[in-house]
Amino acid sequence: MPYTRQADEGEYPDGLAHSIHFAVSRDGVHFEALNGNYGILFAKAQIGEDDTIIPKGAKNPFLFAMPGKKFGIMAVQTQENGSEDTDCAQKALLWITQDFMDFEEKGLVDLEGPRCVVKYPPERASDGAGCAAVGMPCGAVLGNRMEIPLSLCDRLALFYGKIHNVEVRVPKRTVAKGPSDLESVWATAVYSDGSTAQKRVRWEWENVDFEKPGVYRVAGRVENEQYRFPLACGYGDPVLFFREGRWYFIATNDNLDDIGLYVREADDIPGLFAEGVREHLILGVDRQNGFVQTFWAPEFHVIGGKLYILFAVSGEAWGPQCHLMELREGGRITDPEGWKKPVRIQKKDGSWLAKDAITLDMTYIKAGGRSYMVWSYRENIGTPADTGSMLYIAAVGQDTPWRLESEPVLLSRPLYGWENVSHTINNEGPYAFLWQDRVYLTYSGGAANGYTYVLGLLTAQADQDLTDPLAWKKSFSPVLSFYSVEGEYGPGHNSFFTDPLGNLMIAYHAEDSIKSNLRCDAIRRVHFDINERPVFDLSAERDLSPKLCRVEMEMEVG
Repeated sequence: MPYTRQADEGEYPDGLAHSIHFAVSRDGVHFEALNGNYGILFAKAQIGEDDTIIPKGAKNPFLFAMPGKKFGIMAVQTQENGSEDTDCAQKALLWITQDFMDFEEKGLVDLEGPRCVVKYPPERASDGAGCAAVGMPCGAVLGNRMEIPLSLCDRLALFYGKIHNVEVRVPKRTVAKGPSDLESVWATAVYSDGSTAQKRVRWEWENVDFEKPGVYRVAGRVENEQYRFPLACGYGDPVLFFREGRWYFIATNDNLDDIGLYVREADDIPGLFAEGVREHLILGVDRQNGFVQTFWAPEFHVIGGKLYILFAVSGEAWGPQCHLMELREGGRITDPEGWKKPVRIQKKDGSWLAKDAITLDMTYIKAGGRSYMVWSYRENIGTPADTGSMLYIAAVGQDTPWRLESEPVLLSRPLYGWENVSHTINNEGPYAFLWQDRVYLTYSGGAANGYTYVLGLLTAQADQDLTDPLAWKKSFSPVLSFYSVEGEYGPGHNSFFTDPLGNLMIAYHAEDSIKSNLRCDAIRRVHFDINERPVFDLSAERDLSPKLCRVEMEMEVG
């Protein structure tokens, strides 16, 4: 059953409510909301003649069968608030799918002509109902219903549900000559979708005599390194970095009005967030060189064997621009004298990256033997001609990363309701990781310090030309939102790193209340589901069930 939702500005605004949601039922009466009752398909905004974004919504969703075992989803396009869009009379939004997990977006299609077989708008299952409707998703404004195979229903419930740990396996028996052999035996955590992850075990071998051959029963506790939320409060855009045996943390410092670049250093990750940890100022206000305000989104990146910090900064007049700062040979990360003077990013012809616009949140990608920069660009911010922030990409050389080697290419604009919700018109904070043969580029949309902030995802094959927009596929809905992890609101602007156990980790900021605007940091493991799709919302309890963390096995000594 497709449906939309009743809008609630304080908890689920127009930009989210007027999107296509889905629910499934095994008895035709009680419907289970997919994707946690968050929208799955969103109408694309229109681009005005002045290059501004005009948000759109959808209503009256209708599901129907198509030839070739496909399904169509139609809806009436509306203004963002659900009111009539007079520009699209006799047209409807159309998506086509085979499995309700991947969609072909057709946009607005003409309903007139001999090829149209659906009279639209159709009758709906209901004129709308809220939480009081028994067996219906909270706030649902209902569409129609149709039968699908039970096996597909089960797949959808699994695909859009929150996976969780259901089993922990260890070998029934192992052979060990000493404690080191035992420590090499890890547990396999199994999840509700059939995917797995390896977990280290803290084995209790103290009562084992490794000088005496025999069979012993040993117990252990499966380890699951987790980090409390909130971690550091008042820090947006967190980045963790490991170099030469030490860990470093850098972020936008909201506590100091985003002025200055500060770095923390520790022996391990928990030490970066220990009480009283020292913050080293490596770049402060420098009016002579134009470094005055909005020291935003610093990131560590190794480019061509050299360590750089990418960041944005403004001069006396507000207007952040992307800069790059190189660590001197032999320089220490926490020493301001260890860094060369920051350089502003240039285009291929030597001109500045932007003249009458702002640039920020630059990140670096190396894939397929080529290097790229991705950043956020915005014109006329705060005026009626505001274009919204958008993502651009260009090739760059490893020897001169401050100068682009190709012209900037538009990669993404905030056209979906979850990107431009409540007129935030935001695409920013890109950061990438490579997994197998693919590039995964997360980015943020919505309100940067509000509960609607989310992570979107762009994916591409690593060996393709990433400056080609057609090489990328954009997620239809966010991959991390305030519906993802209980108690976390507005998760966004993230980075990735690998922890000492080899786990891919995500760091991001969020708020601990739907009413809060205090950005605090969070860290968790990135899981890969049975389809090798990255999962960013695996909470501590779902990553490892507390009921399954104790394990036992037989150990043969000899």
